[in-house]
Amino acid sequence: MTEPAEPGVLDRLRARFGWLDRVMRAQQRYTDSNGNFYAAGITYFTIFALFPLLMVGFAVGGFVLSRNPELLAEIESRIKSAVSGDLGTQLVNLMDSAIESRTSVGVIGLATAAWAGLGWMANLREALSAMWEQRPEPGNFVKSKLSDLGALMSAFLAIALTIALTALGSSDLINNVLDWLGIPDFPALAVVLRVISLVLSLMVSWLLFTWIIARLPRASVSFRSSVRAGLLAAVGFEIFKQVASIYLKSVVTGPAGATFGPVLGLMVFAYITARLILFATAWAATSRDNLEVAPVEPPSPAQITTRVQVREGLGVAGAVTAVVAGALGALGLSRLMRRR
Repeated sequence: MTEPAEPGVLDRLRARFGWLDRVMRAQQRYTDSNGNFYAAGITYFTIFALFPLLMVGFAVGGFVLSRNPELLAEIESRIKSAVSGDLGTQLVNLMDSAIESRTSVGVIGLATAAWAGLGWMANLREALSAMWEQRPEPGNFVKSKLSDLGALMSAFLAIALTIALTALGSSDLINNVLDWLGIPDFPALAVVLRVISLVLSLMVSWLLFTWIIARLPRASVSFRSSVRAGLLAAVGFEIFKQVASIYLKSVVTGPAGATFGPVLGLMVFAYITARLILFATAWAATSRDNLEVAPVEPPSPAQITTRVQVREGLGVAGAVTAVVAGALGALGLSRLMRRR
């Protein structure tokens, strides 16, 4: 009788520390659901959607400048003073041509942004659904795209509200408010304002990530289990923002860093943020409450296959059996002849 194998070091640690077991369960769900693959897809559509958004921004700027000739003349004079020679003239001509084609640029930018945004939202919703192990049945294509469009508009409003609340909680705005109220500045005030800004930013990120985890999957999920996961994602996001700000300050100092640093930083920022959201979703999906109510799939049907083996000739076993049978028959026949 073989004795059961003793549990390994990791198994003993998981049995002893509940938080480690929870982290390992979330990581296993993230890995089994191809979290890195989905995070890469979300990053691709995020970067791809920036270009049409820039086109829309240029179109909006063109409409604004076309109705403000004084502002346009001031910008042109600053360009010529900053860049002398033919290059400055070419930049001014390029700006003028962009303003003239603002309508076509805006239309193309809006259409491309809508297409890229729908791809981004579809990939994000599929990734979140995979973390919850949801397998929705394929439905109507038009209905699915309309649902993604509604989710995209909701996400856009939620992100805009998050940016507005973050701006309200910025230290510069708080300093302006204090100056307007006539409150004098003192050394400890900067620390207090910094703490207030971080707390407000954390709260806003918490609300945004909780909404993403609970409401963007294809099927409805428990909002209660998403609150803690949203807090986990918000804390990780704030830590990552502080590290990313230090990284960008150290990278953009050189010529190569100034050219490629922001683009690489944006890609890393989008990828890490996507991984944080997906891991937090896996964290929520692997809580004990959600694992207990998760439906248990029936076992796969058994398949019985008959095996027919045909052997030609006697073979080794048949030859041995024939020899033994012949020896026993000869021995019995010899004894019978002796009795007679």
